[in-house]
Amino acid sequence: MSATPAAVQRIGVFGGAFDPPHRAHRALAEAALAQLGLDALLILPTGQAWHKSRVLSPAPHRLAMCRLAFEGLPRLQIDARETQRPGPSYTADTLQELAAEHPGAQLYLVLGADQLLAFQTWQRWPEVLRHATLAVANRPLHADGSAAAGPVAEPDLSGIDLPFERLHMPLHPVSATAVRARVRGAGGPVVGPSECSTAAPALDLLVPAAVARYISDHHLYHQPE
Repeated sequence: MSATPAAVQRIGVFGGAFDPPHRAHRALAEAALAQLGLDALLILPTGQAWHKSRVLSPAPHRLAMCRLAFEGLPRLQIDARETQRPGPSYTADTLQELAAEHPGAQLYLVLGADQLLAFQTWQRWPEVLRHATLAVANRPLHADGSAAAGPVAEPDLSGIDLPFERLHMPLHPVSATAVRARVRGAGGPVVGPSECSTAAPALDLLVPAAVARYISDHHLYHQPE
């Protein structure tokens, strides 16, 4: 009788600036864990983002906020490797390392539709496709944090000539840019539903409450970008 072959390990890779991590990030992590049957989901805050003109918040802050934002999710790990790597952060390098560390594993690169639309501008994107399957969740075209009523426009991915798997999750009209603007516009972090309005939702409606407290405690995002 032949031995039963070992199951292939399934590892999700979810990278980004996470400056700060917000509720849409957590929802995407939850969707990936539930729908991809992952053995592990790695959250990888970027080090030097080659495609961003602004300076990111210090890595220790972003790592700490990630631990708070994703706390309690099963099989999830915060991976600091990109923040410790000198020079610009490239997804291809990270996937190459993970493939060597987990031989035979199936890697899934978890991303939003906005990133898929720009994917072919990434450095060494064909190499990324060789290492990982893209797992994509749709995102609103305009994620400004507004709670205004009405339909939310989302990208049309029908013309994307790349292989990817869809992740299904509700659309969350929030982005890290909107969170930072909310803090600056309030003259400092606003925490608590008493401040909520349609035009300017309370910070803890955009990010997990523990992240909102961290932003307030550490006086993040006060300065113009």
